[in-house]
Amino acid sequence: MEHRPDVSRDWSDRFEPPSFKRSGSLIDSGFHRGVDMHDTSLIPADQLHVILRLLAAAAAGALVGWNRQITGKPAGLRTHMLVSLGAALFTLIPLLISEAHAADALSRAIQGVATGIGFLGAGEIFHETQSKPGVMPVQGLTSAAAIWVTAALGMVAGCGLWVLTAFGAILTLIILDVARRVEPHLKVRSGE
Repeated sequence: MEHRPDVSRDWSDRFEPPSFKRSGSLIDSGFHRGVDMHDTSLIPADQLHVILRLLAAAAAGALVGWNRQITGKPAGLRTHMLVSLGAALFTLIPLLISEAHAADALSRAIQGVATGIGFLGAGEIFHETQSKPGVMPVQGLTSAAAIWVTAALGMVAGCGLWVLTAFGAILTLIILDVARRVEPHLKVRSGE
């Protein structure tokens, strides 16, 4: 009798969809080759990696928050640290709970954080505008944008994208500091 290979087993081994498996490398962040949602490096390897991601988020928020604090803005160090940490936590939840559907769950978490932060930013704009009676221009746009960027930095840190977190925080600080110094020298047209 002729022996025939089990074709169904061969087929499933060859065509099994990629899965989210845990990565063991801190440096392997997926940044150097683009982010593939089937890339395993987004999922933290262990609790130490979770803690490092949360600390990176808090540090990125602290950098932006310190800049806002020393310039006398109402949303300062604590606010930005909490926003960044909260965004990282919301990002980590789907990565830790649902490996099978991590890409979809992560996408929904990012959308939810972006929407929620929009409301926080709107509150900042409303607060700044209302606190200065008789002033017609809208105030607090930069503070709202800083909160928005801080949430994005928290989400990036929550995904373990270290280089992007660091570069994003540094670029944010440069924009906030340099733009603040350059803006008074720009001529603004009125009446248009």
